Amino acid sequence: MTKSADDIASSGQQGNDHGHGSFFGRRKGHKLRHHQSDLIEHLLPRLALDLDSADASDPGSLFDTPVNELRLEIGFGGGEHLIAEALAFPQTGFIGCEPYVNGMAKILSQIEAHNIPNIRLFAGDAAELLAWAPTSSFKRIDLIHPDPWPKRRHWKRRFVQDATIGQMSRIIDPAGEFRFVSDIDDYCSWTLMHMQRSKDFAWIAERADDWRMPWPHYTMTRYGRKADREGRKAAYLIFKRTNS
Repeated sequence: MTKSADDIASSGQQGNDHGHGSFFGRRKGHKLRHHQSDLIEHLLPRLALDLDSADASDPGSLFDTPVNELRLEIGFGGGEHLIAEALAFPQTGFIGCEPYVNGMAKILSQIEAHNIPNIRLFAGDAAELLAWAPTSSFKRIDLIHPDPWPKRRHWKRRFVQDATIGQMSRIIDPAGEFRFVSDIDDYCSWTLMHMQRSKDFAWIAERADDWRMPWPHYTMTRYGRKADREGRKAAYLIFKRTNS
């Protein structure tokens, strides 16, 4: 059964209500414009990933045309990076995860404007998506400028945890990658500590510019440009899935 837009939106709040999962942020911000509301009502249900009905054994079947590989972006914000990647790699299937309604409305506007066929959207908890995905199904997972949850009592809400790293190691292809971007030094250190104690990933940086500079063809997000203007320098961390 196809879920309505209200069902899709409310599903993203469930993890928050139960006090677990990867996303604990606000669901809504500014009031949506009429066209944005129309996209949430009519376009989102066509692109939404419903974990209850989707074929977990063949996530490539989510797309109308064949795709060569799958990538996942967790917390895509306004969608600038995800849109650019989907346009640059039309044979790749992209799944974007974002519980924030305004972010979902922004990316739907871009998908409609560019008629992008290779993006599917998940409005719920990223941890549920990781648990649903089959083994070695994704070539790459991107986490770009996630909420750092700076207060110590909220650190358990950060996406990068031992449990999520374990799930990522299961669903990322043995030759795949996890890419992380943040302008918050503490969260970068946290991520390095957690990732480097995992036997399943290796940080590939060989020199300072490998993490101080964006990787080639990286699309800066609106938040990234704001951070740069305010003097906060981001780190660009790439972890390769190992065969250990």
